[in-house]
Amino acid sequence: MAELYDASRPGYADALLARVLEYAEPGERPAVEVGAGTGKATVPFAEAGTTLVCVEPDPRMAEVLRRNTARFPRVRVEAGGFEEWRRDGRRFALLYAATSRHWLDPARRVDLAREALDPGGALALFWNPQGVREPHLHAALAEVDARHGITGAPHGELASSYGRAPGDWAGTPGWPAAECRADGRLTDLYEVRFREDRYYDTDRYLGYLASLSRYRVLAPDHRERVLADTARVLDAHGGGIAMDHFSDLLLARTLRTAGTSRTARASRTAPPVRDAVS
Repeated sequence: MAELYDASRPGYADALLARVLEYAEPGERPAVEVGAGTGKATVPFAEAGTTLVCVEPDPRMAEVLRRNTARFPRVRVEAGGFEEWRRDGRRFALLYAATSRHWLDPARRVDLAREALDPGGALALFWNPQGVREPHLHAALAEVDARHGITGAPHGELASSYGRAPGDWAGTPGWPAAECRADGRLTDLYEVRFREDRYYDTDRYLGYLASLSRYRVLAPDHRERVLADTARVLDAHGGGIAMDHFSDLLLARTLRTAGTSRTARASRTAPPVRDAVS
């Protein structure tokens, strides 16, 4: 489903990518992307001139990623999982994960990220949740899902139910601010949410749904029935769906001085987290 994923999944706000680069200031130093997929975040960073090493575990995703980044000579794709990835002594100014951190080993992901970064290097973690704007349409889609045994809120929550804080969304593993603060080797935490209007026509939205794992695991005939019923609901509501699309970002920085003791890390007061909505 790599091609369907590439065609159907949403990207990230331009303002988010600009904020990451403003914070990290990589210049000519390379960045590493963990779980690059087909390049939803890779291509905008490459277009901004960032030198990138992209780590992607799925060979089919990596094939599409190489095609999407072929015009960028400063992008290198390295196949494999991040936990097994051979860094070969390389260090990076920026490490980012776009809707992929939750796939990483919780016991190792912060250590591995910190080890890959230069002292003072930036860690950027971000997601793109979205919510249905119209309550009647959200309820009608939920009825279709319930009738077919679809769980996990594939359409997101009602847009009006999302709060202002980054990470305020349902159905996705926890927002990583607490994990980063507790580690003690990361500082200068910063959180921000960006919001954009997004509209899917029926066909594009069905493609988006068909790329989600909760639909992929269905038997093909069952999946077709669910999508057909969903299409009838969308067509009855004007032939599409209006959504609030969020891009939620957490930034942190490694300590500039190496060798901080565990005792000193434990006694350090957690840095403040700044919240904003754009």
